[in-house]
Amino acid sequence: MVDITEISAIVAAAGVLVGVAYYILDMRNQSKIKQTDLVIRLYSTYGSKEFQEAWATVRELEFKDYDDFMKKYGWSAAMSEVCLFFEGVGVLLHKKLIDISVIDDLFTGPIKMIWEKTKPMIEGHRRQENYPQFYEWLEYLYNEMKKREQKLQQSKAQ
Repeated sequence: MVDITEISAIVAAAGVLVGVAYYILDMRNQSKIKQTDLVIRLYSTYGSKEFQEAWATVRELEFKDYDDFMKKYGWSAAMSEVCLFFEGVGVLLHKKLIDISVIDDLFTGPIKMIWEKTKPMIEGHRRQENYPQFYEWLEYLYNEMKKREQKLQQSKAQ
């Protein structure tokens, strides 16, 4: 026969299990909320008037390499603003604070465009200034997006 102490021990153990399960579910929910907040903030910055003006300026820049860029434009606040934004997204991806599928959904085209446009200037700056880390996370972001694109194409081909 089961006595009251055994029943209370079983009830206490069940209570602990329910509490742990609730805590795990709550932590998952909080993680999703934080990531959603991060995505909203990124997209708000991207969609801001200031950023869009910088983005339009960068899209219209024409240069062959670092020297040509510096001769025509010198230091460019618009270029810095746009590249630093995507540099930050690259860091978030590297630290696994944002999922690559979210980045893909929101920024694939702009990431490809900004890296391909600025690559000659960035690589020249790295050599000229002996600064190999210059916009390294922008390059990382671009490379990760290219890897994802290739994987998606391979899975579609199969």
